[in-house]
Amino acid sequence: MKKPLIVQKFGGTSVGSVDRIHAVAKHIIKAKNDGNQVVVVVSAMSGETNRLMSLAQQVDNVPHARELDVLLSAGEQVSMALLAMTLGKLGYPARSLTGGQAKILTNNQFNDATITHIDTTPIKRLLDQESIVIVAGFQGINTEGDITTLGRGGSDTTAVTLAGALRADECQIFTDVDGIYTCDPRVVPTARKLDSIDFPTMEEMARKGAKVLHLPSVQYAWQNDVPLRVLSTFDNGPGSLVKGEDCPRPVCGLALQRSLLSVQFSSDQMASVVQQCQMLGIQIWGTTTDQQFGNIMINQQQLAKLNLLFENEINHVEPTSLLTLVGGRAGELISSASELLAQHMIKIVHFDVNERSLMLFLSAESIDKAANLLHDSYIATNEMLEIHQKRA
Repeated sequence: MKKPLIVQKFGGTSVGSVDRIHAVAKHIIKAKNDGNQVVVVVSAMSGETNRLMSLAQQVDNVPHARELDVLLSAGEQVSMALLAMTLGKLGYPARSLTGGQAKILTNNQFNDATITHIDTTPIKRLLDQESIVIVAGFQGINTEGDITTLGRGGSDTTAVTLAGALRADECQIFTDVDGIYTCDPRVVPTARKLDSIDFPTMEEMARKGAKVLHLPSVQYAWQNDVPLRVLSTFDNGPGSLVKGEDCPRPVCGLALQRSLLSVQFSSDQMASVVQQCQMLGIQIWGTTTDQQFGNIMINQQQLAKLNLLFENEINHVEPTSLLTLVGGRAGELISSASELLAQHMIKIVHFDVNERSLMLFLSAESIDKAANLLHDSYIATNEMLEIHQKRA
């Protein structure tokens, strides 16, 4: 009888020290002792990718894309080797594999590659030998044999794509939180953990800045019906399950994106700026235009790349933040949200609306207050109303 197969992914905080790697090993051993085949995907130790990126930028503000991937991929290799050593010492045979050794094939987009195919032969061979397989997340190789990376958070994508390719029974994403919350609880103390959340809402929250799951991992799991569960490395709770497509509430969650810049150009340059950003792979979060000036909202780390072409044309740069309401009817709430924020002297710089989300661009210093106001109004209040209705 074929054993169940579980893919477990552990983030940077979970493998941030040797002691924490021992805690991770206990989760893996429990899954193994429960009769499962186990494939594990690991991120770099917390802070390691930032350290490597800082080294690269000390050499060049815009590092060579191919060599940057060679550098950044080293972080996950440290984690996978230490975890394999730990499991081996505890009496559980384990083998570590880089993305290339695991036959994870990607396209040629350095720094933000997409997985195109996984040859599962080497992993299945090791599983048949009763080994625990530890795979470096965030990385693969292209058809030329070059190391590529999947973008920040790409270990989630590695785990979910492996789970799909291996037809795993479940993909478990272990983090430093115990599930998916209606908003970041460090910002909104009344945020609550969701027992489950639908795929479209989770995708939109990930797209707009929620850090729990990497966007491509949610998209892949949705498209391939991969059971996806978010758990804590440090607790034993059931976590949060991502499943289905129905969102029963007007607003299911709020996503925050702080590290944005509003970059101002003359209005007649905007078409050229937008076109060049698309060619350079610079994501534009929003645009505003009047008769004299236009602004694009981009991630802070993309400014150096933008400066290569437009340094002399940039009129002004200032920080901005994005707060996104996500849910079945979030797009209908612009009038009431604007009125609520205006009552508390919070100005909306710009907004965008679609069927499942309302994007509000705010000053960096007002986003925390705005998040608490909107969460209390559209999520906490609705939940209390439902509780009272059920009691009645």
